[in-house]
Amino acid sequence: MTGELIAERYELEEIVGTGGMSTVYRAHDQLLERHVALKVLHPHYAADDEYVERFRREARSVAQLSHPHIVTVIDRGEDDGQQFIVFEYVKGENLKQLVERTGPLPTRRAIELAIEIADALAFAHEHGLVHRDVKPQNVLLTPDGDAKVTDFGIARSLEVEHGMTQTGTVLGTSNYLSPEQAGGKPTTPLTDVYSLGVVVYELLTGDVPFPGENFVAIAMKHINDPPPDLLEQRPDVPLRLAAAVDRALEKDPARRFATMAQFAAELRQCLAELDSPDAERTLIVPSPVLKASRPHRARTARSRVPIYVIVALVAVAAIVAGILGLSGSKGKSPATPGVGSTPVALAGVTGYDPQGTGPPGEDNKDAPEATDGKLSTYWSTEQYTTPQFGNLKTGVGLLLDAGHAVSLKSITLATDTPGYTAEIQAGDSPTGSFAPVSSSKRVGARTTFTLDGKSVRYYVVWITDLGPSAFAHVNEVKARS
Repeated sequence: MTGELIAERYELEEIVGTGGMSTVYRAHDQLLERHVALKVLHPHYAADDEYVERFRREARSVAQLSHPHIVTVIDRGEDDGQQFIVFEYVKGENLKQLVERTGPLPTRRAIELAIEIADALAFAHEHGLVHRDVKPQNVLLTPDGDAKVTDFGIARSLEVEHGMTQTGTVLGTSNYLSPEQAGGKPTTPLTDVYSLGVVVYELLTGDVPFPGENFVAIAMKHINDPPPDLLEQRPDVPLRLAAAVDRALEKDPARRFATMAQFAAELRQCLAELDSPDAERTLIVPSPVLKASRPHRARTARSRVPIYVIVALVAVAAIVAGILGLSGSKGKSPATPGVGSTPVALAGVTGYDPQGTGPPGEDNKDAPEATDGKLSTYWSTEQYTTPQFGNLKTGVGLLLDAGHAVSLKSITLATDTPGYTAEIQAGDSPTGSFAPVSSSKRVGARTTFTLDGKSVRYYVVWITDLGPSAFAHVNEVKARS
């Protein structure tokens, strides 16, 4: 159709994109002497009144979205049975082409683009429109590098039954599909939050979190598999940004950001922290749904966890670890191996407080949250009156179980309360004794301890000074052999 004149005004010059329902051309507007983008409905749909109405509805819906980061609708019409929509022409590549050309983006650039996309989608949501096909291919980049969201072709205007159109095509693109879309459930603005989370993950790592051989395999991963650890793929990403991506990628929509505007606000905080000289000390505030804040009780007396409590907890954890081992760690995606090392799964068992007395004090029940793969959850010490535990003890720790004796090369901690001092200790029994297998370090947002390679089953994150917070969180522990 190139060279054809549409509506005696728009001369088609070249194809710039094609999809299931339409083809997009760069066209020359002979009346106003400018380039435009012309979307033309495929001929085999032009005779179907339902598809024609959907196409017109798209034009009407997007025409009301006047936003600097949304491609503007200029005109709509019909010429000799051809349905078309005229958009502003954005000269430049799309976001997918940028990532394929350059690989992972610098953190600052990725956040800036994510904010622009989030702002555009939040504006659409405020006007009652859910995109439902958020992906890098649908984000155009202007010559100045600004993002513009386009192609609302399957936005909420499409009527959905069991997640499919009448032709049997699942709405959305598989690599960016939300779990609810993949499962044929109703979509909401939180659907776009998930898809944007996938986009941000790709901008930071250069790849999507759930690659696969075919549509069904990828869709099932979106429904069932936890996303891979962003920090494993891109260790230089700030902890707060990694936690924001994790939250956007929650399977349950209720556990994501409550709105796209809230996601945008968190991204802005992540961007602001890049320029903060004290960024490492900024706390991540988890969603109340993800992790309710726990009151910390100031310790003024010595306490001890009864030995039978520790033994019972360790026994339960060992049974669970054995079951998980026999089942192949069902529901867990294998971590990406590092150079010359292999990931080892550790299970958080309990707090380790050998110098305490009285009722349990450290948060034993939350120990598994240090190894659950989520940065938004954590194991915590209690709050003490001084960084040195109120002079009551020399330290407290988190007991970890490798399931069997293993020689670890490193253990990496992630925390949202950086500034405490810790070392890694190891032993053959869950009740001790434990000996240091690493040097002592001041813990930052993400800190790796190099171990001496001794083969043991149990490891302890041993905290000797709480630093500025007077309590310490261990958000996530990763190990390699």
